[in-house]
Amino acid sequence: MAVPSSVSRAVSVPSQGRRGGATSGLPARSTGDSPGDSAGGEPCPDRPRVTELRLSAFAGLRRAALPLGALTFLAGPSGSGKTTALRAYEALARLGAGAEVGEVFPDPAAYVPERARPDAQRRRGFRIGCTADGPEGLVRLDVAVQAEPGLRIVGERLSVGGVVLLEKALRDPSRPCVQAAWHTAGQSPVTRAPLPDDRLATALLPLRVAGKTDGQRRVLAAAEQMVVALRSVYACDPRPDRMRAPVPLGSGRLLGPCDNLAEVLWRTRAECGRRHAQFVAAVRAGCAGAVADVVGEVVGDGTVRGVLDRGDGVWTELGRLGDGELRYLALALVLLTGPGVLEVDPVGEVPAAMQTLSVLVDGFDRGLDPVQRRELTGLAARMCERGHIRVLGTVSDVAGVVEGAEGGSVTVVHLERDRTS
Repeated sequence: MAVPSSVSRAVSVPSQGRRGGATSGLPARSTGDSPGDSAGGEPCPDRPRVTELRLSAFAGLRRAALPLGALTFLAGPSGSGKTTALRAYEALARLGAGAEVGEVFPDPAAYVPERARPDAQRRRGFRIGCTADGPEGLVRLDVAVQAEPGLRIVGERLSVGGVVLLEKALRDPSRPCVQAAWHTAGQSPVTRAPLPDDRLATALLPLRVAGKTDGQRRVLAAAEQMVVALRSVYACDPRPDRMRAPVPLGSGRLLGPCDNLAEVLWRTRAECGRRHAQFVAAVRAGCAGAVADVVGEVVGDGTVRGVLDRGDGVWTELGRLGDGELRYLALALVLLTGPGVLEVDPVGEVPAAMQTLSVLVDGFDRGLDPVQRRELTGLAARMCERGHIRVLGTVSDVAGVVEGAEGGSVTVVHLERDRTS
């Protein structure tokens, strides 16, 4: 597929390969950096950020390395794994936040490749990983999850520049723990200890490593960079069918389906006039008819309804808008706000200036007309250039979204449908 010149990088990634196999171990150690590990031209190099997503064996994707820039679109036919990649990213983010593996993968068998054969102990599973760039350089994390016969994290590796700083592996299947070893560089070069098999060891290291030696401090710095890069993820897929009705007042934070959009509009309009004016301008550019304001209005029963002020005394309820208009309006609000407005879990111990909000959008261009697609992509490109937000979305029309970037840097990853089934 030809890629317009405004795309900074485009790669094709095959889906599941021809080989099956158990996934109780980790991929071979890397001796260098993959081409997708670094996204050049980043405006804020000190902000930890995920620059590559690896799906070694995850559902229908195998041996896939997806480079991630500030604004990245996953393209490909239905069944090629675009939504699967988003789920893998979100899963890593939740594990990095300390969630138990059972909470992250309630149906783990769904992510085991169909052709994966059980090993001698009848174990099957999947493997995912990522690279985070930041002050410590390129930090790689690879995770092996056993889905059958019981769900557990059986392998984990954290490395920098080919040097393994943390490694966790299952030694005794009968015990509810795995053996971990991390770099110390003191009197004892390596520290070994059992860790739980239901949580990511990288997220637990700050609680287990004292940081007394240079080696320990290096391990901590790498783990913290990975955790900060993975946290503050907002996964959204606006649902127009749930956005039309008035909603009760609540936390004022936008949920993933954006079904409480009216309540959030009521909050944001009062809190930041400048940002609200930018939002109104974006809505004006992408919605039919005149738009003087976008308002969240409290009605008699205490609920909030969203309306467009047409400027001539006519107010249009959000319930009267089309699906494309509602999705456009919700995604524009997401791009113009931040962790304080979106339902995300930021790292409270790290200053906001050192964090990056990662927005995952399934169906970025779904239901949008050409004008809305162009305006929304342009808004995403402008916001991503500032460095405080990164966007990863799936699209069906690559040319349409790239055109809207107006020459900005866009990474497009083409996924191919599995032909081996």
